[in-house]
Amino acid sequence: MNLSRVIFWDTDFDSIDYQKNARYVIERVAMYGKVSDWRAIQAYYGMDKIREEVLQSRHLDVKTLSFLSCVLDIPKEQFRCYTMKQSIPTHLDF
Repeated sequence: MNLSRVIFWDTDFDSIDYQKNARYVIERVAMYGKVSDWRAIQAYYGMDKIREEVLQSRHLDVKTLSFLSCVLDIPKEQFRCYTMKQSIPTHLDF
């Protein structure tokens, strides 16, 4: 798969197992990738696999969650990262 190496700055890019680490790869591309990277994972995994993995993802930032919610036509409330964030109390900001 032809992905931008900078997305995986903290990982040995040449040793990534795209099948075993599908969720990690999809999360990284969704959060940090370019349009060409997104198209590459769409071609490689297919939208069903991407949908399955991102729904179970624990860590997606707000912008990525909104993007995936729109692209996949899934309400934010169905994402695991959204429901986990809602269940963890945070400090009050004054």
